[in-house]
Amino acid sequence: MTSPRLALIAHDGKKTDIITLAKEFLSYLSTCELCATGTTGQRLMDETGLQVERLLSGPFGGDLQIGSRIAMRQVDAIIFLRDPMTSQPHEPDINALVRACDVHNLPCATNLATARLVLQQLQALKPSSESALSA
Repeated sequence: MTSPRLALIAHDGKKTDIITLAKEFLSYLSTCELCATGTTGQRLMDETGLQVERLLSGPFGGDLQIGSRIAMRQVDAIIFLRDPMTSQPHEPDINALVRACDVHNLPCATNLATARLVLQQLQALKPSSESALSA
């Protein structure tokens, strides 16, 4: 099984939550190929030491870059912690990414509870087994 490829995005009000999540799953995430939108990626690298491919910031098209990777099957799961109460106009639009995940049958966690479930399941997969994500 190859390393899972995960895309990480967080609205401004959820960036601290994605850092907390990354610290909780640090050992596992260090074995994954990670990409993230600009500011989220920088904070993840600075605050956790993870290696993250930083794409453009959300307002400059980072969410579109991730959407392209979804369409090209270059990511296995998305964690997009959104702030449904106070999202800002400059933040990435989650609707397009959720739609792309639905079209391509990829897991997309939009809150901490679901993100934990996705990461726990991925972590539980044995290296010798077929990836459940490629089914």
